[in-house]
Amino acid sequence: MSNIDFLNISCTSIDEAREKTTELLEQRQPNYSLAQGLYNDPALFRVDMEEIFQKEWLFVGMSSEIPKKGDYFTVEIGQNPVLILRDGEGKISAFHNTCRHRGSRLCSKERGKVANLVCPYHQWTYDLKGNLLFAGSETNPGFDMKQHGLKRAHCKTAGGFIFVCLAESAPVSDFDDFLLTLEEYMEPYDVENTKLAVESNMYERANWKLVIENNRECYHCAGSHPELLNSLLEWDDINDPRAPQSFLDYYNKHAAQWDEQGIPHRHRSFGLRNRIVRMPLKEGAKVMTIDGGTGSGKLLGRFTSYFQGSMRILHLPNSWNHMQSDHFIVFRVLPISAQETMVTTKWFVHKDAVEGVDYDPQRLREVWDATNDQDRVLGEENQRGINSMGYRPGPYSESHEFGVINFIDWYSDIVLKNLHP
Repeated sequence: MSNIDFLNISCTSIDEAREKTTELLEQRQPNYSLAQGLYNDPALFRVDMEEIFQKEWLFVGMSSEIPKKGDYFTVEIGQNPVLILRDGEGKISAFHNTCRHRGSRLCSKERGKVANLVCPYHQWTYDLKGNLLFAGSETNPGFDMKQHGLKRAHCKTAGGFIFVCLAESAPVSDFDDFLLTLEEYMEPYDVENTKLAVESNMYERANWKLVIENNRECYHCAGSHPELLNSLLEWDDINDPRAPQSFLDYYNKHAAQWDEQGIPHRHRSFGLRNRIVRMPLKEGAKVMTIDGGTGSGKLLGRFTSYFQGSMRILHLPNSWNHMQSDHFIVFRVLPISAQETMVTTKWFVHKDAVEGVDYDPQRLREVWDATNDQDRVLGEENQRGINSMGYRPGPYSESHEFGVINFIDWYSDIVLKNLHP
């Protein structure tokens, strides 16, 4: 094993960082964790940002967060502030949140509502489609307002999920097939008639890949997540190699009920990047609350029963989700630096549910607040250990950590593909 597998890397240029990343990924040992530099080196982190977060489709939020004309929310993708906005025709678009005059951010708040977008610096004004409406009277002769509209980012929606891509040309893959299935599987939830009930932003001192790795296995759950395991069964899905026959029988019983109600549930995968599957919760658990009881007094969409399990949606590189009968939870992961990550969690309920009557935000978030914080500690301790001069890549369990293996394989393949198209 070469020294490059565990020594920190110090690159003086982005080209050198790309070469080192290529070398580390091409030489990595299958089914082992990555070389140290890929988890903690700032230069190699820049490669991650350029080759994944500035080129691939990213989950940013839900359409019901911006239900009306002029509603917007903002998101920071590395050094790229992005604005997600609904226009007067109901279309959702993504724009780079930077004025075409001198580059100031247009919207500094996390969310809001506007009639037009007005830059706070010099009051350049744009409509909800990004067209420049006003640039003052001090513009130069021959200035063409039509050439100075906001720069768009690619944006697609399906089943209430909003995805953006910052690349000049969005990647061609099976992503559209995933979106069609997502639309089908999310139909029962009627996302447009939901609302954001509460959200949290958790700062984690760990590389973004460690956050995703931790999510992709439940090997650690029994020792770390008592609140979560009050309702969640640890098996990933019916293809989980650890799943006993008793679990498969239990799943089949629920699957028959879901079939009767016309509720989609069967495992659908799209490469290693995207997956959707509905899984039952523990016997007697309605939703993922601390006691398994209801989270809201109003069911979502066309559900008539609380026992809908949890529909799990994976989207690499930055999201996992749990969709349930009376509320759903979405997770968004965005890197900050080589060893810092922001994990955003959002809980949604029926739009007519009344806080304090139908639902209690603290009850909704109790399980995942505890679980997120437990995972934060695990991730930060993982990062500290990886930073040690004694770190060496270690083996993943093919039975307990197959989801992590899938993620690392996807990560390695996509970075190499984007580096060497």
